Amino acid sequence: MSRIISPSMLSADFGHLARDTRMIDASDAEWIHIDVMDGVFVPNISFGFPVLKAIRAESSKFMDTHLMIVEPERYIKRFAEAGAELITVHVEAVKELRPALEMIRACGIKAGVSIKPATPVSTIADCLDAADLVLVMSVEPGFGGQSFIPGSVEKVRQLRQLIDTQGTGTLIEIDGGVSAKNAALLFDAGCDVLVAGSAVFKAENPQAEIRNMLNARIDQ
Repeated sequence: MSRIISPSMLSADFGHLARDTRMIDASDAEWIHIDVMDGVFVPNISFGFPVLKAIRAESSKFMDTHLMIVEPERYIKRFAEAGAELITVHVEAVKELRPALEMIRACGIKAGVSIKPATPVSTIADCLDAADLVLVMSVEPGFGGQSFIPGSVEKVRQLRQLIDTQGTGTLIEIDGGVSAKNAALLFDAGCDVLVAGSAVFKAENPQAEIRNMLNARIDQ
């Protein structure tokens, strides 16, 4: 399985966004995570196309874009044009999941589906063949800095079993309360990609924190 860190720019210093983006670009993180919130699907508003374009201009990392918005189908093409290389939509927000995933892939980029903490894995089981990634929310979506929900680990294990059984090769990503303290447990459970916001940007040495997550081992 992969070991990828995707720092969430939601926790960056927006007054020095270019600086923080360049810092991540020079780190061992392979991806950059962009949280798009509309204040409707989740009780917060973040950023949209202009900020994504600005981050894209400062980074060569893989652009991991998470849409926490209603009717995401309306904006898929525009986010792809703005530089997204993976667009993840919520199963709870789309009219029909498979057509939404196919719409993303039709833009020539990777497609992901996210599930909230209360949404069972079974909800997306029949669409794993159309998804390049499943994002497990280990906090309620909408705000950074929340505590990890322990039951999320079992969800990851269930997903890993489903994906391995179906042979789809779908990546598993997790977002919420992730740090070097639980990175080993999450990788061991079956995660390929860890999204980390506060743990990275509030660390004394963000690049070292990323390395610590990548190198985390259960026996440490």
